[in-house]
Amino acid sequence: MQILKDVSLKPYQTFGLEVKSKALAIVNTKNEFIEVWNHPEFKNIQKLILGGGSNVLFTSDYEGLVIINKIQGREKIKETDEHVWVKFKSGEIWHESVLWMLEQGWSGVENLSLIPGTVGAAPMQNIGAYGVELKEVFDSLEAIELSTGNIVSFTAHECNFGYRESIFKNTYKNKYFIYSVTLKLNKKAVFHTEYGDIKAMLSEMNVSSETLNPQKISEAVIRIRQSKLPNPKELGNSGSFFKNPVIPNQQFEKLQKKYPDLKGYPAGEGLTKVAAGWLIEKTGWKGKRMGNCGSHAKQSLVLVNYGGAKGNEIYELALQIKKSVFDTFGIEIIPEVNII
Repeated sequence: MQILKDVSLKPYQTFGLEVKSKALAIVNTKNEFIEVWNHPEFKNIQKLILGGGSNVLFTSDYEGLVIINKIQGREKIKETDEHVWVKFKSGEIWHESVLWMLEQGWSGVENLSLIPGTVGAAPMQNIGAYGVELKEVFDSLEAIELSTGNIVSFTAHECNFGYRESIFKNTYKNKYFIYSVTLKLNKKAVFHTEYGDIKAMLSEMNVSSETLNPQKISEAVIRIRQSKLPNPKELGNSGSFFKNPVIPNQQFEKLQKKYPDLKGYPAGEGLTKVAAGWLIEKTGWKGKRMGNCGSHAKQSLVLVNYGGAKGNEIYELALQIKKSVFDTFGIEIIPEVNII
């Protein structure tokens, strides 16, 4: 285990911000994590656990200990004629894990291809894309209770998954460290191709219903994401900065009369989910630059660091966008990114 002092966090977060942490530890095993969490030197300072650093915005230097999760491993633990259960340690890279599952002939995660971050972060916010959410393939997880060091298991029901939500983002925030995640995958694929641009991309790829398979859907999702989302290694960003808001059907219908091109998706009884990117674009922010940061030209939902931006600059940009959307549509958009 490495423990570093007064270290740059630029390599550990996808916004590529020039921020520092008072201390940083890289852990590779459960025991290393428990050891550093309980280390007397760090007992009374704030701590932050990072995986891929793809869902965090530092608005200043971090006056505490950052723990980088590199705990890796994967194993098939159970199998039936229809399903297979696979356990991943939380430091595994999500997209690499998706590709590995598809190589084994298992499906259910293909729509979630190219989502940045680690496996451990996936249930934290119930990651989702193109009509599929993690909860649909989630079986259970093991978490370390930070106050005791005990391993506690959680079922899907106990995780209380919602739209980009779980119990670990609210009730149990800062109380547990997710150590492993078990997914229940399909041996026979069930396709989800109606949402977003997948159908159009599959057509462009000359994929027919006869040749359709999970790998083709994954490839389509990867192409779509790469065409819209900037590579963080080239342009600092954290993917979608805001959640898609969910509003009452009545409000949606009223707005759609005024804005016929406003699209909505069912989001539960009496509710409709609308595209935050569309709302941001309609308020004139798409491609707009403010100092060293801005809303991306191809996808307004992505806030980018053009180089040299400060975290508080990006946060101020987010607040201005949020105000514009509320003033125009009466809809509050909420950051998906964790503001530190």
